[in-house]
Amino acid sequence: MREVVPLVSLMVPMAMLVAVGALAQTSPADVSRLPAIAELPDPFLKPDAKRLRARPEWKAQRKALLDAVLHCEYGELPPVPRSVTGRELSCRALDGLAADEKVIELSMGPKGAVHTHITLTLPHGAGPFPTILCGDYIAGDKTWKKVAPEVLKAIVERGYALAEFDRAEIARDSAERNGVYAAYPDYQGGRLAAWAWAYHRVIDYLVRQPYVDAKRLIISGHSRGGKAVLLAGATDERIALTNPNNSGCGGAGCYRFQAPNSEDIAAIHKNFPFWFQPEFGQFIGHVDRLPIDQHTVKALVAPRALLSTEGLGDLWANPEGTQQTYLAAREVYDFLGARDRIGIAYRPGPHAHSLADWTALLDFADWQLRGKAPARRFDTLAFPDSRPAFSWKAPAA
Repeated sequence: MREVVPLVSLMVPMAMLVAVGALAQTSPADVSRLPAIAELPDPFLKPDAKRLRARPEWKAQRKALLDAVLHCEYGELPPVPRSVTGRELSCRALDGLAADEKVIELSMGPKGAVHTHITLTLPHGAGPFPTILCGDYIAGDKTWKKVAPEVLKAIVERGYALAEFDRAEIARDSAERNGVYAAYPDYQGGRLAAWAWAYHRVIDYLVRQPYVDAKRLIISGHSRGGKAVLLAGATDERIALTNPNNSGCGGAGCYRFQAPNSEDIAAIHKNFPFWFQPEFGQFIGHVDRLPIDQHTVKALVAPRALLSTEGLGDLWANPEGTQQTYLAAREVYDFLGARDRIGIAYRPGPHAHSLADWTALLDFADWQLRGKAPARRFDTLAFPDSRPAFSWKAPAA
């Protein structure tokens, strides 16, 4: 676990990020002294206040931005364990589907004290298969179920494997310190960081399996699961394609650009303060002092593939704000020569992880990972009259 940097100085020029690592230890009064940045912060500004000029500089800049994101918003991820082991509990052929289902128990952390279960659906035929990983199946919870039968059918018929695991076994969706928190008593990161870590640990197991194509790993999650997915994709470069679905505030949405009736930092922190690092609430009423926004998290995925799937009727998830972070993050993809690697897909309808969302993901995955030209575009804006919430552009690479 990386050490939290102590407070040194918050009196920094607007462009600088050097004090960002200290923010987890500051008071609201200290945060209010940070420079106000009304527009989405420029991800090309280095800690020395100079802008990037060439692509080789991105590696160091990405690290600075990652440090900022973790320190300001989510908290550090738990330590990487020495090993993740799996025990197969069952295997059966699925009726009416050319696929088998395995149930596997994973153990990880100190003395294997942290556990989760995977339901793995494998198409018949020769592997290895590109694999989609989703942590939204929570045993005993009627809200968080396995994917619908029509979704599973679509995934298998496209030749993808699906791994579903229970993120609540890693960390419950509450302030309770079970799972990874019990295993690492000093760990102070939020639940989104713990769930992102859970994705990484399941990947540790999957990449060792002969039926999984380790170079074509996809992660997808809905709502709070989508928030965790975006962070997981930003912090693990083994992931080829990251897909947050209807993830909103703290996910693919935007803190600075709030469309009417959308969730803001005050609302999310009131209901779910434990999702974030302990001092994130300092930015309530001071969102313009936040040195990052959610386009920064998206930029950390670049140049790997990233698709945001959104429901136009899901106003709480701020679909217009998600367009803003998409446009801003696309500047980073442009800079890295990977413009086609970032996409956005809107559909009519409410907050859900629907067949339409999964179909968009499969189409995008076929394009990005298999080279199959899509029948749809993934750069169509649902809000073409919405002015960008930033004035900067990518440097000429």
